[in-house]
Amino acid sequence: MVQTASGQMQPDPLGLDRGYYLDRDCTTLSRHVLQQLQSFGPDAQDISALMNRIGLAGKLIARRLSRAGLVEGTLGFTGEVNIQGEEVKQMDFFSNAVFISTFKQSGLVCRLASEEMDKPYYIPENCPIGRYTLLYDPLDGSSNLDVNMNVGSIFAIRQQEGYDEEGEALDLLQDGHKQIAAGYILYGPSTLLVYSIGTGVHSFTLDPSLGEFILAEENIKVPEHGPVYSVNEGNFWQWEECYRDYIRYVHRHDGYTARYSGALVGDIHRILCQGGVFLYPGTVKNPDGKLRLLYESAPMAFLMEQAGGRASTGSQDILNVVPEKLHQRTPLIIGSKEDVGLVESFISDRKRRETET
Repeated sequence: MVQTASGQMQPDPLGLDRGYYLDRDCTTLSRHVLQQLQSFGPDAQDISALMNRIGLAGKLIARRLSRAGLVEGTLGFTGEVNIQGEEVKQMDFFSNAVFISTFKQSGLVCRLASEEMDKPYYIPENCPIGRYTLLYDPLDGSSNLDVNMNVGSIFAIRQQEGYDEEGEALDLLQDGHKQIAAGYILYGPSTLLVYSIGTGVHSFTLDPSLGEFILAEENIKVPEHGPVYSVNEGNFWQWEECYRDYIRYVHRHDGYTARYSGALVGDIHRILCQGGVFLYPGTVKNPDGKLRLLYESAPMAFLMEQAGGRASTGSQDILNVVPEKLHQRTPLIIGSKEDVGLVESFISDRKRRETET
């Protein structure tokens, strides 16, 4: 029973006296996209439908991951090697297949480009009307699976330009400003979907009982400066001296803490929430770094800039980099503005000293 304004008692249909009410508005992903676009026109409905499909792929992958170790064919390797020269895990293969299967039915996407595939996957039945391309890393950090640590999916949506009759996807070789949406799904203690369509950064939590991504936080802003630096220090002696200078600096100053999980999505999410900087510099073995521009660096840069942060190669903003090939790699420095600027200052100082000598 609940008490009315007049003091009378009446039945409680919402269960407020028993704690059954929800503690936030149940804004779903599709509803939120339409609200952000402030439109119910065809383009807005397309983007909402695409985000719904991405959410569906995330739900299917999350369900599979929740049974890892119990279902045959979930952990371990397939025995194949992808275009990057990396051994393919069972969940890499499954996650890539999930995205393809999900978007085959969308009618909106003509091509899917994945770091797991040499060339884009074309959906001929969608191409007459499908105006969009999905670029994605189906399962980032899959090396963490066998030790039950977090992994994620990264995605970006671009509008197709021209008809791509030769099947070369040359219109994708443009800078990151051409992305109309980007985000990631983090599979951890809960499943989070974080996205931006150019109107801020927003996060959603998957409610398994409802089967829906529910709004958790709107307009996320990364702090101007943070305590976290995230980098694989095992590569210390493989970096240029400027990056070693930066690491020596944070080692000698109070207020910094190292956090590195080996999964880009998890490390970037921490930076987004707490502030700081994530680095993946080039090495002697891989001068251009390890991360793929179109599938990892550019989508994350889009998000971080929308949250008030920055993303750089060390010499230019990531979103200004024009790729020469689909699987181009690039160094990445991403996070809070002050922290990215500090790393860049070590790079420019080292170059200046080398020029002077």
